[in-house]
Amino acid sequence: MPACAHCDTHVSEQFARVFADEGGEVHACPTCSANSGIAEVSRERAQEV
Repeated sequence: MPACAHCDTHVSEQFARVFADEGGEVHACPTCSANSGIAEVSRERAQEV
């Protein structure tokens, strides 16, 4: 089951398909990021790693 790498909250397979990075890791989810900024936060967090 996919989970957010930042807060470890479960995310759906569909959410992971849309917002995961090339390695399949989800860096932001609706629990730890504003819905309108998930894509931007995901990119920022992925660059920090």
